[in-house]
Amino acid sequence: MQPASDDAESPLRFPCDFPLKIMGRSADGFADAVVAVVLQHAPDFDAATLRVRASRAGNYLSCTCTIRATSRAQLDALYRALTAHPLVKVVL
Repeated sequence: MQPASDDAESPLRFPCDFPLKIMGRSADGFADAVVAVVLQHAPDFDAATLRVRASRAGNYLSCTCTIRATSRAQLDALYRALTAHPLVKVVL
């Protein structure tokens, strides 16, 4: 299988495990919203592996998801969808 041109220029080799850290204000349903967006772009993501952590003061939550990334295009679309979500403040 020939890699797409975007993938050929990427330092990543696909498929690969790729961790994402998603942060936002502490709100009911934040983790569920993150999982819903991630599953749209990485349907094989296992939601049971999601790690959620509250900030020291409890005002923010961070979710860490490790997906099996198949292409740069997939990662770009996932980042766009996550950053567009109203509950999400930062995606790393």
